[in-house]
Amino acid sequence: MARTVLAASIAILVALPAAAQANEASGKVISGAIDGFIRPVYGRLVGATTDLGISMGKLCAAPSTDTLEAARKAFSKTTESWSEVEIIRFGPITEENRLERMLFWPDRKGTGLKQVQAAIADKDETATDAARLGDKSVAMQGLGALEFVLFGTGADDLAGAGAAYRCSYGKAISGNIGKIASDVDAAWRDDKGFAAQWKQPGLDNALYRNATEAITELLEVYVNGLELVRDVRVNGFLGKEATADKPKQALFWRSEGTAASLGGNIAGMKALFDASRFGSLLPADAQWIAQSIDFEFANAQNAAAAVSGPIDAVLTDAEKRGKLAYFGVVTSSLSELFGTRLASALGLTAGFSSLDGD
Repeated sequence: MARTVLAASIAILVALPAAAQANEASGKVISGAIDGFIRPVYGRLVGATTDLGISMGKLCAAPSTDTLEAARKAFSKTTESWSEVEIIRFGPITEENRLERMLFWPDRKGTGLKQVQAAIADKDETATDAARLGDKSVAMQGLGALEFVLFGTGADDLAGAGAAYRCSYGKAISGNIGKIASDVDAAWRDDKGFAAQWKQPGLDNALYRNATEAITELLEVYVNGLELVRDVRVNGFLGKEATADKPKQALFWRSEGTAASLGGNIAGMKALFDASRFGSLLPADAQWIAQSIDFEFANAQNAAAAVSGPIDAVLTDAEKRGKLAYFGVVTSSLSELFGTRLASALGLTAGFSSLDGD
C-alpha cells in the first residue's frame, strides 16, 4: 500500500511541472492571438465602421455622385476589415446575436432581401433609427442589407434627393454595424472578460478547464473557418461545371467584393497563425507542418487576388474560374494540415462544427 501511495505521489509530482509548462506555452499562444491579432483587427474594424458612418451621413446630407461613391468605398473597406476578423466566431461576437446581425449569410431563401426591399418600399420609419433597427430581424440590419441599399436595384438614386428614406435606412444600418463592432472590440479589450477566460484555463474556469481546451478553440478557428470559406462561400456559387455556376449566390456580388472577402478570410487566418505563433507548439520533427501551412496560405492568397472584380465576369473567364477552383483545392489542403496533421502532432481533436446544419 505504501509503495502504491508513493508511486502515485511521484506521478503527480512529475505531472505538475509538465502541466505547468503546457499552460505556459498555451498562454503565450493565446495571448499572441488576442494581443497580436484579435484586438488590432477589431480596432481597424471600428475605424472602418466609423468612417462608413461618416460617409453615410455626408451622403444623406448632400447626395451626389461623389458622396455616393465615397460611401460605397467606405462600405467595401468595412467588408474587407470584417472578412479578416469574422474567422473569430466565438466569444463576444456570439452574444446578443451579433454575428448574425453583422452578416446574415447565407440567405438561401432570400429572406433578408425581401425584408430590406419591403422596408424601402414601405418607408418603415422604425428602420431609420439605429437603436430600434438593432431589435429588428437580423436579416435587415447588417452588411448584406447595407450592400443592397448602396449597390442594389435603385441604389443610383442615392446620388439625388429622391432617395432620402433609402439613405436614412442605410445610415441607420451603418450605425448599427458600428455599435456591434465597438461592443465586441470593448469586450475583447476587457482584461477581466472573455480574453482572461481564454488565456487562463483552470478547473474554476467555466469555459476552458485546461490548456488543451484553450488551444483546441484556436484550432477550431481554422477547421471551421476553412470549411466556411470552401463549402459555404465558394461552393455556394461555384458549380462542378460552369453551367452550374450561380454568381448571384456569391457573398458581396453586388459590390464586387467576393474575391476581397475570400482573400480577407485567408489573410486573417494567416495573420492569426503568425501572431499566435501556433506553430511554435509543434515538436521539432513536425515543424514541416507549419512551413507547409505558410506555403498553402500564400497559394490561397495569390489565387484570391487573381479573381478580383465582378464575380460573374470571373466565372465566364476560364483562366480565372480555374484560379477560383484552385483556391478551393488549397483550402482543402489547409484543412488537412490543420485538422489532421497539426491536430495529431499536438494531440488535439476538433469538436462540433459551428457550421453544422447550415
